[in-house]
Amino acid sequence: MEKYFGPCTRLPEARFTRRWTRMTTEIKGKMPLSFRRDASILFHDSLAELGVFEHDYIFQPQKCASALALVDDPANSSTSFSRKGISGLDFDTEGIYLASITKAGCLIVHEFETLYCAIYGPKSSQLVNGTKEFIHISVGQALDSVRWNPINQDEVACATRENHHICLINIFHFSSKEAQVLCSQKDHTMEHANGLSEVLFASDDKSRLFASGLDGNVYVWDTRLSNHPCLTLTTNSRRELNSIALYQDQVVLGADKCGFIHSWDIRGGQSSHAFQSHNQRSLYPSISIKLSAELEKISSLKAQTDILPKEIHSISINPSCSRQLAFHLVDGWSGVLDLSDLVVTHVHCPPAVLDGTVISTKSIIRRPSWFPTFSTYAVGSVADKGLYLLDFFPGKHSACHVDFDPESRSNSPDCSRIPENKYIPVSENILACAIHPHNDTIIAGTKESSLMVISQKHKVDNGD
Repeated sequence: MEKYFGPCTRLPEARFTRRWTRMTTEIKGKMPLSFRRDASILFHDSLAELGVFEHDYIFQPQKCASALALVDDPANSSTSFSRKGISGLDFDTEGIYLASITKAGCLIVHEFETLYCAIYGPKSSQLVNGTKEFIHISVGQALDSVRWNPINQDEVACATRENHHICLINIFHFSSKEAQVLCSQKDHTMEHANGLSEVLFASDDKSRLFASGLDGNVYVWDTRLSNHPCLTLTTNSRRELNSIALYQDQVVLGADKCGFIHSWDIRGGQSSHAFQSHNQRSLYPSISIKLSAELEKISSLKAQTDILPKEIHSISINPSCSRQLAFHLVDGWSGVLDLSDLVVTHVHCPPAVLDGTVISTKSIIRRPSWFPTFSTYAVGSVADKGLYLLDFFPGKHSACHVDFDPESRSNSPDCSRIPENKYIPVSENILACAIHPHNDTIIAGTKESSLMVISQKHKVDNGD
């Protein structure tokens, strides 16, 4: 029997192997933070520009104002530049429709699926107005902000810096005669600036609307009561407000031209009854933060560059972490203000700024956007044709965190890979971004009034 046995050999020691995280996630039915963070890094690495749709839509009986601005007289370049570009983008909550506006005064509503599929369709950079895939309205004045009503998905609101009116448009009944117009001021003879820079709906009330003014005030409407504001949030100054954000429908945040962020708590006290009365009330800010003063507290940043008060172009709340308020400055700086501690936790300075490149401060205001599920901030470059995807993950292992330690980044419990900011070169300068709420496709609006699609590239089967 011995001939059937081989020599006794010692079995090798079992080595520990890392569990397959994807299978573990599928079996447990849970998606841990580390898995989501790894997945976001892989997704961002796969993004690229897929296509650009030029703004060459035919608007009967002649070309639209946006198309005319692109071919304006070169001798009048300063005027034509101010009328060029996509100034705002917004998806509805389901991602079915995309609303875009231009500085020349066009509102276009696209069907996202048709827009996305056109990338893989016939080789064409233009869309034709003869189809029923979008709505094109020319309002005759520059547009600066557009928002969908999250409760009434048939309605969009548009604001302009040229006057104190907000236009509410039903996209399925888009006659100009049927549009509801809200007015921020009853006195039309006021001498100071009275335009509106940004509009915002409350998430829990389809009739509650906010708008930031160039006169330093935030106006609040209840459209069930009146076309005039029922509440005015004032900064007691004439500094222009460029952007607003709403924290849990309870605190209004406004960013001004001189680099201050103001907050108004609209809960409690007499102000809580403002929405039940036709009489306009006023409310003063509870806190005003000078952003440059907070940036000066970051010793590593102060050692590299001079920190001066700068105009804030945009602010917005992180949809996946409500305490994070992102800000974007006129020279391309971006960062996060933590609303729980009122300190700046994340900062990104474009390389061109630190290298001494002069950045123009006369450009159109940029509107970056958060990814809906990842703490990533998408913003167009001010120095060249590119898009930054900034890692604003709420923790010290974020690539943009002010206390980020490069030596310990590989030991992060939240991510097995090294997090980095992503730069995507593109073919045109980006002014505004919108992220699809479900598949994270980026739609970017450019200086040339084009729509750019940035997403994962798919192979097209041309077989029969």
